[in-house]
Amino acid sequence: MAKSVAQKLGKGITPQQFIDGMQKNQDKFLDWYNQFSWKSEEDQQFFESFRNRDDLRCLIIAAEWCGDVVRNVPVVLRALENSGITVEMFIMEEHLDFIDEHLTMGGRAIPVVVFADSSGYILGKWGPRPAEVQAVMNEFKRQNPDREAPDYQEKIQVARQEMMRLYGEGTGYHDVIISELKEILTTF
Repeated sequence: MAKSVAQKLGKGITPQQFIDGMQKNQDKFLDWYNQFSWKSEEDQQFFESFRNRDDLRCLIIAAEWCGDVVRNVPVVLRALENSGITVEMFIMEEHLDFIDEHLTMGGRAIPVVVFADSSGYILGKWGPRPAEVQAVMNEFKRQNPDREAPDYQEKIQVARQEMMRLYGEGTGYHDVIISELKEILTTF
């Protein structure tokens, strides 16, 4: 993982530009965005407490076609929208150099949420999924390193079904993402 994103600061688009430019999944993205609600006032106040800091940046690598982006980025955006933290979006296909510095188990898994200071030094990273959900994919990749194996597609479908089960039907996973983001932000 790169230690700096200085060369990317100011080169992204706003979250609203990302949403407005979506040709796929915009309705679903906005649905998850609009379903968000704070589990507790304490969580909301935690994120709002960053308003007094102007030294933090958030850079999100995403693509409109990705289910994890559509499901997870709305939660990240809602968490940060009153924090005062500058958020920039980077469309993966337009920033392959950026995603290639932030691979997940050697692959281009998105979203990647990078927190940095105003000079670009990386302070923390989240993504592409809540840890419990990502653990299923990590285990799958460990057990199935050969993408050309005859049963690879069958096995990855089983892993994806388990991941969807862990996400659950509603918005409960939103609280998990909020908790994981808080854990990262607490370190700085």
